Amino acid sequence: MMPTLFFQSGVGLLLIASFLALVFLHVKQSRIRKCFLALIILACVLFLASSLSVLLGGDALAFYLMLSGLRVSLSIDVLAAFFIGIIGLVGLSVAIYSLSYVEHVGSERKKNFMLSMMAVFILSMVLVVASHHLLGFLVFWELMSISSLFLVLIDFEKEETRKAGIFYFVMTQLSTVFLIFAFALIYNHAGTLEIITIRGLPPFIASLVFVSLALGFGIKAGAIPFHKWLPYAHPASPSPISALMSGVMIKVAIYGIVRFILLLPDKKLWWGILILILGTSSALLGVIYALKEHDLKRLLAYHSIENIGIILIGIGLYMLFSWYSQPAIALLALFAALFHTLNHALFKSLLFLSAGSVVHATHTKNIEKMGGLMKTMPYTAALFLIGAISISALPPLNGFVSELMLFQVFFSSGVIASPMMTLVLFFALSLFALTSALAAACFVKAFGIVFLALPRSKEAEMAKESGPAMILGQAILAVLCIGLGVFSFQIFQQVGQKAGISFDLPNLLLISATAVFIGAVIFIAVRGISNRNVRISETWGCGIASQNSRMEYTASGFSDPILTIFSSIYRTKKINRRSFHDHDSAVFKEGHAEVLLLRFFEEYLYLPVVRLIRFLSSFLYKVQNKVELDPYLLSSFVAILALLLYLGVAIR
Repeated sequence: MMPTLFFQSGVGLLLIASFLALVFLHVKQSRIRKCFLALIILACVLFLASSLSVLLGGDALAFYLMLSGLRVSLSIDVLAAFFIGIIGLVGLSVAIYSLSYVEHVGSERKKNFMLSMMAVFILSMVLVVASHHLLGFLVFWELMSISSLFLVLIDFEKEETRKAGIFYFVMTQLSTVFLIFAFALIYNHAGTLEIITIRGLPPFIASLVFVSLALGFGIKAGAIPFHKWLPYAHPASPSPISALMSGVMIKVAIYGIVRFILLLPDKKLWWGILILILGTSSALLGVIYALKEHDLKRLLAYHSIENIGIILIGIGLYMLFSWYSQPAIALLALFAALFHTLNHALFKSLLFLSAGSVVHATHTKNIEKMGGLMKTMPYTAALFLIGAISISALPPLNGFVSELMLFQVFFSSGVIASPMMTLVLFFALSLFALTSALAAACFVKAFGIVFLALPRSKEAEMAKESGPAMILGQAILAVLCIGLGVFSFQIFQQVGQKAGISFDLPNLLLISATAVFIGAVIFIAVRGISNRNVRISETWGCGIASQNSRMEYTASGFSDPILTIFSSIYRTKKINRRSFHDHDSAVFKEGHAEVLLLRFFEEYLYLPVVRLIRFLSSFLYKVQNKVELDPYLLSSFVAILALLLYLGVAIR
């Protein structure tokens, strides 16, 4: 009874917060906004409480909601509770962070409108996960899309923001089209809108529904080749919104994939292969494109694509091993995918919030104009470093554990009798290992260029540390990243007992404690025998008397070897312009170099479709204007009549 009350109270608080923020749209007092955020924080805490009650062994929650006379069933089982817990955790941290951040957004109307839409955004995601009714799922899905679109367009005066909004709007509506098609097929064959009825679909229709759902949810998740909205929308959005979109919203799409895959009957082998290919290509290309970026938030956006790919790899492996009747390995793959979903929500939200602090302090997203921020922003630097270690899958943090579980699944591929499938999995393993290495390299670049060495601009030199609320919002996520990694062995012991599966994981708590003890002993020993005399001198600079920021390793210099290695993917074109003081070109004066990269998917996938649509629209416009009114009305009437007849026959 109490968990249901917690959930319903959370829904009510978010509705109140959204409504009041719109009512007081022009109010200037920051205390009012803090009250709105307090309601959002309390709602997220209540969602966490209801989620934990189900996850820790309580009964599933079931209730319903009335939408214009239609009864929409809501249910919170273990899977839904897991994702609602993720939404609650990230929403809580983002709301605390926003206590300070929102005051820097812009006008009073923008600040209050952002909080109103943030409440609607969090509420819609929770209701999507809780909905077990196809129409309700679709309504809340659209509410999530519209509210997030408004949040992307907060700074609509900027051309970059408007372009991002158009990209996001088109792609999210395309996602909805595929979902509508899939849900229409389900309703046509099941005769009801309850999600559970998907289990009774015939094989061909089940395959058609699977493809439609994979496209619909894949677009929303940002999987390649449907990813182009992500690198546009995230840099244009306020940083707390980027954290919600990358940390939570794209995970709602993952929830949809997992929910429907578990329910679909008569699963085919090629379903798993398709998801595995989609995941592997997204993971590898996502990190490769991230390495070339100098925009900090766009770099993180590409890493969201990479990590969505890693999650899809886990889901694909679950389907493959289920097909080959290996339930234990299949469950390990599914748990790895779900655990990485939680981990990515935590460390990517942390990184976006840290990036927001950096961008706010330096007034730029270009990492080439940063540097030296560890001295002026030590807390933000430490928190960003925790997120970077997590996303790089280094022990003992949480990202290491989920990727280790996926490696264990790949290493178990020898149990599959098919040599061809074993070869496919070995190839996917190779690409996955390359992805992990490149991710670590990318965050060496990101952390080093942003926080180390000397400031490369006046803004970076004058940067100041964020306020307590912004630090606290990040610190909650950082502590969870450490805790879920260090205590992963103990956590999965409990999970394994309930799920009936054993997890072969290292005891990172014991390893970490041992490493800390050995490190402390070495430090004390060295401290005891070392020379206590202090000597202060400059770092060796190859004989140059004074160092400056122009001598530092730049992001471009770091990325250049990667660009060269993957030039066939980037389609790089290097341009060098040099001028000399003399006619013999012996005495160098100045030079300019740039590297141009081909936007492959934009040039060869998206733009051709846009040009085709424009051509057809122009053609139809000309034809329509040449036709007299009466024949035009007659043709429209015949088309509508034919459509009604078709629908009547199909429904019958």
